[in-house]
Amino acid sequence: MVTGRALHFVFKVADRTLTAKFYREILGMKVLRHEEFSEGCEATCNGPYANRWSKTMVGYGPEDNHFVVELTYNYGVTEYEQGNDFLGITVQSSESLKRAASNNWPIKEQNGLKYIEAPGGYKSSC
Repeated sequence: MVTGRALHFVFKVADRTLTAKFYREILGMKVLRHEEFSEGCEATCNGPYANRWSKTMVGYGPEDNHFVVELTYNYGVTEYEQGNDFLGITVQSSESLKRAASNNWPIKEQNGLKYIEAPGGYKSSC
């Protein structure tokens, strides 16, 4: 029997600094690695962009045995249309909500579920 697992989700981010801060300081993830690329990816890894880009892998543990998030940043792109890729992630963490509150990060509620939005509008329900 072959088993598999999702390795990571990719979120395209327009503000790399603020987004990385959100994942580190609000969600409590760690930066696992960061890579810079001088031109677009042949397999459109970073979307339909042929320019310089980077990816930052963040998570709660090593990539080989934890699910992680890839933050893809395309230099020169200031915003992305939402709705054609992942819309958010769910992290069960009262600590994240406490960190959001103590950092004055808006906590929203919909259908009884509390969530916080990363820069760019991706939702993280806690």
